[in-house]
Amino acid sequence: MSQKNNLHSSSSPYLQQHKNNPVFWQQWSKEILNLAKENKKPILLSVGYATCHWCHVMAHESFEDLETSKIMNSNFINIKVDREERPDIDFIFQSSFQLFNQTGGGWPLTMFLDENGVPFSGGTYFPKVPQHGLPSFKEVLKKVSEVYATQREKIIKQDQLVIKNLTLRKSSVVNQDLIPLIDATLTNLDPINGGYLGAPKFPTYNLFDALLYFFNKTKNEKYLKPIEIITQKLCSEGIYDHVEGGIARYTVDDKWLIPHFEKMLYDNVQFVYLISKYLKIKKNNYFEKKMMETITFLNENFLDKGTKLLGSAYDADSEGEEGKYYVFSYDEIKDIKNINDYFDIKPQGNWEGKIILREIKVASDFIKSELKKIRSKKKKPLFDNKIQLDLNCFWISALLSVYSVSKNQKILEKAENYYMYLNKNYSEEKLFHCDKKDVVFLEDYAYYVQMLLDFYDATMNISYKIKADKICNDTTKLFFDEEKKIFQKNLIENNDLFMRPVDIGDNTIPNGNSIMLLNYTRLGKMVDAKKLAESLSGYLNLYKNFMISSIKSLDFFKEVKEGKNCNSEGCSI
Repeated sequence: MSQKNNLHSSSSPYLQQHKNNPVFWQQWSKEILNLAKENKKPILLSVGYATCHWCHVMAHESFEDLETSKIMNSNFINIKVDREERPDIDFIFQSSFQLFNQTGGGWPLTMFLDENGVPFSGGTYFPKVPQHGLPSFKEVLKKVSEVYATQREKIIKQDQLVIKNLTLRKSSVVNQDLIPLIDATLTNLDPINGGYLGAPKFPTYNLFDALLYFFNKTKNEKYLKPIEIITQKLCSEGIYDHVEGGIARYTVDDKWLIPHFEKMLYDNVQFVYLISKYLKIKKNNYFEKKMMETITFLNENFLDKGTKLLGSAYDADSEGEEGKYYVFSYDEIKDIKNINDYFDIKPQGNWEGKIILREIKVASDFIKSELKKIRSKKKKPLFDNKIQLDLNCFWISALLSVYSVSKNQKILEKAENYYMYLNKNYSEEKLFHCDKKDVVFLEDYAYYVQMLLDFYDATMNISYKIKADKICNDTTKLFFDEEKKIFQKNLIENNDLFMRPVDIGDNTIPNGNSIMLLNYTRLGKMVDAKKLAESLSGYLNLYKNFMISSIKSLDFFKEVKEGKNCNSEGCSI
């Protein structure tokens, strides 16, 4: 058995953070899974990502602790996974967590698998000492180890029950009115602060993108109003960085004031994308300013110098403190002339004695430059420069959407420049997700095809459409499960999980099956589109709350099939 930590060779910034842990961490591979089987040992699977605050907390408390690591090393094969490198692993084990615990998952994800890689128990963050009703991590480790030792055969025999309960079910309904499904989402929205009611608040861009589509189709203001409310809040409240631009992942309160300060590429791409689509409907100088600021922020701060593509995220923490880089003390900023005219500033602060900037009116260049000077003296949070193909393709599509409304030639040139660097780093003959050439996912191909179709719409250069058609065919061959009539998340021929991962729900970005239905329809592949649409409709009755982007895609397919003049932003007769 491997008696050492084997993360040193990984290129993942997250795994690199754990390479000096006393835990004998292994990378996910068929060889390591076989090692567990040979030694009849359970697996401890820990999934997280480089900019995850609670991942850092659990690492410092437990994975750096000698006593805890001894228990882990003696009783488990310990595997560490970057959820952005292996979204299929994250998806299948988050689903397992939800099955076992009947609640939403999160990171760090801490799952216990039998020696065959099938989960039997798990949680998320476990503290070093018992608190808030949670047992200590050491208690959990000892208990799970004891249960596995005494009930091993019983645990292994429940594998088919686990697989059965994780397998998605379908209804027989394949055609239904989609408007009531999208209307049902409106009742859960916050009419004052925007987004879903309650806290924490996530922007859930896929919902508002779908609402934009249905507004374009129906011209009913009930679909547009929620978009205007949330966009105003996202642009003016604390979730937005009023100094450098860019948006945080979510807020812990219900007024969008107190962010969890990490900045993810996927959120910022969708923020730009949503505003660009809104601006095609209504002119709004304030929204446009925030959109352009965020484009500049991403181009300057997310750019990986080696590949010239965009990395993944900025950490919430710096110098061991959450939000330190982003917040100000009253004394730091009180002497900036007229700052109270632009931001809600109080001596007592608005978060733990500090000030999160909340915009009253658009700050002058002078105010911003003064705030930047103060911030420049602070240590910048960690940047996860990991390149993800699907997100970079989505970013290029967002830029093309901005170009379609602005007709700014420099934006188109920027999109073409990114595409040029994509081609330098990736081969269209065999795409891959991050840096492992044999690891790729449905979303990588789906968003690549979408990007090429967006280029075709922007330039009318037929070569983009020809490439899109070819890669779309490749996607079908590599990922489409003919038996289930749905796309698998990872390669059909290269699955190393205990079951085949079929993902139909929207997560951080719209689901790959949903995007492929749009792609098929835009390419005129209506036989393929019909097959996929019927399959998604079957899932929709049971999982509609998780399939918002599919409601849009299904409606788009339906309208095109009926001969209406459509594009992916809405249909007109």
